[in-house]
Amino acid sequence: MKEKQTATVLSQVEIAPAIFDMWIETSLAAQAKPGQFIAVFPKDRSTLLPRPISICEVKEDKTALRIVYRVAGQGTKEFSGYTAGDSIAILGTLGNGFPYEEAAGKKVFLMGGGIGVPPILELAKQMQADKKVVVGYRDSKTFLKEDFEKYADVVIATEDGSVGTKGNVMDAIRENGLEADMIYACGPMPMLRAIKAYAAEKGIKAYISLEEHMACGVGACLGCVVKTKEVDHHSHVNNARICTDGPVFDAEAVNI
Repeated sequence: MKEKQTATVLSQVEIAPAIFDMWIETSLAAQAKPGQFIAVFPKDRSTLLPRPISICEVKEDKTALRIVYRVAGQGTKEFSGYTAGDSIAILGTLGNGFPYEEAAGKKVFLMGGGIGVPPILELAKQMQADKKVVVGYRDSKTFLKEDFEKYADVVIATEDGSVGTKGNVMDAIRENGLEADMIYACGPMPMLRAIKAYAAEKGIKAYISLEEHMACGVGACLGCVVKTKEVDHHSHVNNARICTDGPVFDAEAVNI
């Protein structure tokens, strides 16, 4: 059930340059699933559209959500100034989330790159599998690393080689000789294309969460579509709306 509500900021801290970590007290936490997102509304009236931000973590007692986001424009710049006690308008929960139950008893890669790293945390918490977290960063600011280590072995790649493997997440897999039966991933499109190709080559299932600029966040505007193999029941063409049909897709079902 989607619901717009005024929630309360519990805390916020900058955990890497321009990367902010916010806890929000909200009843939406009770229904949140790994891979879903919320839409956050700026208070600045000149900023018309909400910002879609992935759910990073759900508090154990289901009373709060954690979002970790990058300041990328006027809206997120405003959010970064919020402090404990501030009100925050949100709509959620949105999207389909990861079908993590399918991984039970299997060997799994949980892969994240850049600002696609945060959605993998709640997935790592919930998934009951032989899981390995493989995450990629620009440099040594490996935000959330300690959080991931509570739930799984962590393999890191950095673009500058300052931590772990120099390169990307696929380089880290090859360098460490890693293998898996399934992949769950979120990150920039070049990373997801590489994962899709790798999964096809290995003959394994991959679920990918697509990052896309969204306008309405509820499927009305068709501003965030991805080409698909099957005809979409809404638009009657070969595409799907990332905000409602996704953001998580079977990698084989989408053309990226």
